[in-house]
Amino acid sequence: MAGIRMIDIAVNFTDGMFKGIYHGKQCHVSDIATVLNRAWAAGVTRIIVTGGSLEESREALAIAETDGRLFCTVGVHPTRCKEFEESGDPEKHFQALLSLAKDGIQKGKVVAIGECGLDYDRLHFCPAEIQKKYFEKQFELAYITKLPMFLHMREAAADFCEIVEKNKDRFTAGVTHSFTGSMDDSIKLLSFDKMYIGINGCSLKTTENLDVVKGIPIERMMIETDSPYCEIKNTHAGIGFVKSTWPSKKKEKYDQECIVKGRNEPCLVKQVLEVVAGCKGITDVANLSRTVYHNTCRIFFPHDLDSAADALLAGSNPS
Repeated sequence: MAGIRMIDIAVNFTDGMFKGIYHGKQCHVSDIATVLNRAWAAGVTRIIVTGGSLEESREALAIAETDGRLFCTVGVHPTRCKEFEESGDPEKHFQALLSLAKDGIQKGKVVAIGECGLDYDRLHFCPAEIQKKYFEKQFELAYITKLPMFLHMREAAADFCEIVEKNKDRFTAGVTHSFTGSMDDSIKLLSFDKMYIGINGCSLKTTENLDVVKGIPIERMMIETDSPYCEIKNTHAGIGFVKSTWPSKKKEKYDQECIVKGRNEPCLVKQVLEVVAGCKGITDVANLSRTVYHNTCRIFFPHDLDSAADALLAGSNPS
């Protein structure tokens, strides 16, 4: 599988697991540099670090500034939207996000607004009404900055699509990441111009998931790990399509030559690509990777969308 280039659009490098902390306990040294080296060696050329709160977005930007191949998002995750009101001044909180986004754009690092959206699977963190209010509010960030949106939709397709429909002229493009919805949900999402669907291990758990992925055109798809979560497990329906593997050890027996058992990381985005190819019956994985890479550049890195990719795509498109 030579010549494969991949962009992981969702990595939670702000999570404690990448600092060696699991459930509040230090198990090994901070190892982002080691994880990155493995990713670059696997063919990953860029990574987008996810911001899920004002504080986390600040940290994501700081991490993105450490390597030319790292970028980030700025926004508030649906489960954390209470932070707007808990700040005591929601408008001031919004302005702080806007200021951070503008600063990151100037630095060439912030490429999307998000992670924002709706999550009705975890309403115990934040009620639906507050989620809806601040999901809608974050379209203002996209409108002002002219950035695409990095979106989250969990068990909330009807309300999510209604809000996107209402605000479709206020954002340039978007990706609904970590997609686990139904075929109907994917059809609804793809009815929006310039909406893409992000596929990771959580999107490939069951045979039903694989059937949905089969129906998503690769021209509207991106790939991601959402690491350290959403790994492809041995119990997942798509595991039979996985070809690339890495040695792993438990966190208590940390070895930098191995991935940490149970912790997803960006090199494993290659497995996502392999499962997508497998379930769609695509044998030319390199060509699939080019299409997906091109999709991702078109939305997040339009300034250096290479003409070579365009030429390759014009010549042969897998379906």
